[in-house]
Formats: sequence, C-alpha cells, structure tokens
Amino acid sequence: MDTCPEPVTRAVMVQQWQDLSYIHWRYEPEEVKALLPPGVEVDTFDGSAWVGLIPFSMRNIGLPGMPPVPYFGSFPEVNVRTYVKCNGVPGVWFFSLDVNRFLPALVARTTYLLPYCWGSAENHRDGDIISAHVQRRWPHGASTSLRLEIGEPIEQPDDLSVFLSARWGLYSKGLRNGVRYAPVDHERWPLYSANLLSLNDTLVIASGLSAPQGNPHVMFSPGVSVRVGLPRRVYLR
Repeated sequence: MDTCPEPVTRAVMVQQWQDLSYIHWRYEPEEVKALLPPGVEVDTFDGSAWVGLIPFSMRNIGLPGMPPVPYFGSFPEVNVRTYVKCNGVPGVWFFSLDVNRFLPALVARTTYLLPYCWGSAENHRDGDIISAHVQRRWPHGASTSLRLEIGEPIEQPDDLSVFLSARWGLYSKGLRNGVRYAPVDHERWPLYSANLLSLNDTLVIASGLSAPQGNPHVMFSPGVSVRVGLPRRVYLR
C-alpha cells in the first residue's frame, strides 16, 4: 500500500523531506530482531529483513499553521533504519539519525525518544548527482560518505520498492522499556531509479549490525510534505 491508510487527523508537526536516497540491504531477520525491544517484530520481504541508509534534506519544520522554525527547522539528515510491526501495524524503526544541529538532536532524543546523533552532516544535490556525508561527534563516532546518480522515474513501483518507502508511522523506545508510535502522512512517494557511485560507511555497523553484504537496492525521491501525529504509547498484545 503506497497511500496512507489512516491520515493524521491532528498533526503536531509539519515538515518536508527532500532529495532522499534509499539504499537498502538484505539482513537475516534474527540479526535485526536482536536489536529490537520485546513486542516489536521484524517486518520482512522475500524472507529478509531490510536495513536502509537514508540521506535526505529536512526542510521547514514547524507547527501546523505557523511559519517554519528559522535555522533549526532545516538541516540534512542521514538515518539508518529497518522495518517493523507492532500489534500487526507496520512502521519504521530507527537505529540512528545523524544531523548537524545539536539542539534538534537533543530535543528529538528527549521528546520523541529517537536516537538522534550530532556532528557534521551534508546532503547536496547537483543536477542528477547526490552527495551525502556524515562525521558523527556525539554520542560516539561513525561516518558515511556517498555519491548517487539519479535515474529515470519509476512509473509503476514493484512490491519491494513500495515496501521500502510506503511507511506511515515510526516506532521508538518509550519509558520503562515501553514502545511508542507516532503516525505520519504525506502524498504518494515519487520514486526514481538510481545508481550508487561510491559508498564508504560505518553508520550501519555502529548500530550493532554486521557489515552489509551484496549489492544494495537503490532508489531516489525528490520528496514529500509530511504531517506528524502525536506519539502515543503502544499497549502490546
């Protein structure tokens, strides 16, 4: 499903995600499961868990109906993530989210309880070439550097492309070993084929995973406008 099944009725935050690179590898589900809290299940495709390295540009973060937050509301981000289910509801699980703004990283860690990290970060588009870089400084060191070439539009995304992109909520650790869920909605993803020209990365292994193996699945999207709902506790069944 590549359209939001339950649109956010009351957004607490709006933002834009621009110039996203989707770089994914297969992993054994048991390896990914070992990094998840109880009650959060690995969501698999073709028998595999999928771990993504996702550089993009965050733009115009703000409250609904209000002007975007100046300076702190726009920045590059590179996240490492996988795909999960909780009580049968699919979503994204983040292992790390690297940004170059310390205050947003601190606020996101304390409010959404997401594993934001701080350091130097860049996501730059020059024509059909994307360049992304991270040098993490806090809470521990890791880095990535990549170049990607944007290809042709994907008019009819296959099932795997939809699985990796069409996610309508994010999970995070809650208080007292609980789990929280925040819904998101946006328009349908415009997807493009892409070619990974170069990659030198330690962000994935810094999350506790083994080094990626095999050729990655690579896509690009120019982005969407996003509405984020209030995070809530998940009562595990």
